[in-house]
Amino acid sequence: MEQQRRIADENDLRKLYPAPIERARLKTLRKLDQHCTGFIARSPFVCLGTCSERGADIAPRGDEPGFVLVLDEVTLAIPDWPGNNRLDSFANILLNPQVALLFFIPGVDETLRVNGVAEITTRAELMDRWDRNGKRPRAVLVVTVREAFLHCGKALIRSRLWLDDFKIARAQLPPYGRMLKDQIETTETAEEIQASIVNGYANKLY
Repeated sequence: MEQQRRIADENDLRKLYPAPIERARLKTLRKLDQHCTGFIARSPFVCLGTCSERGADIAPRGDEPGFVLVLDEVTLAIPDWPGNNRLDSFANILLNPQVALLFFIPGVDETLRVNGVAEITTRAELMDRWDRNGKRPRAVLVVTVREAFLHCGKALIRSRLWLDDFKIARAQLPPYGRMLKDQIETTETAEEIQASIVNGYANKLY
């Protein structure tokens, strides 16, 4: 058996794969076109990727379709609604503003990838663009687009993400509170943790 070896050189890596077809090479845009903005306007969910010397991180962001605003053809704005307050993504951005975004639309197998540089702002005129029963985000992430392109649906098709084939009943996994109790040292009971989580879902989304 041929000894396995670690691939550490891009030339060796590319020898393993066919060359990308022409449309894959040419599809990268330097600004958002009507298809990108239409996709973002219909997307209720985006993953935010960041990286710094602290480590790499990817975090979900979600709300009603169109919650990510297209300010112009090279600028996006993403509200920071309540989460766990770890601030992993934002702490990374302060050290390294390079970010990657992956937009999803339920029922659509293709996704949209946007890469750029980000800054965190609390400008009132921008935060006022979002209002949920009088509540505004604590901060807004403004992303300057460096590249954007649509990504084919092979991964979502293989995973049957929008179908029920692999959908499970929630009861197949322990409650979130139970899992956290098993993973951390805390005086709270699993039931107390779960009750706090349920309350947060019901009353602290915004």
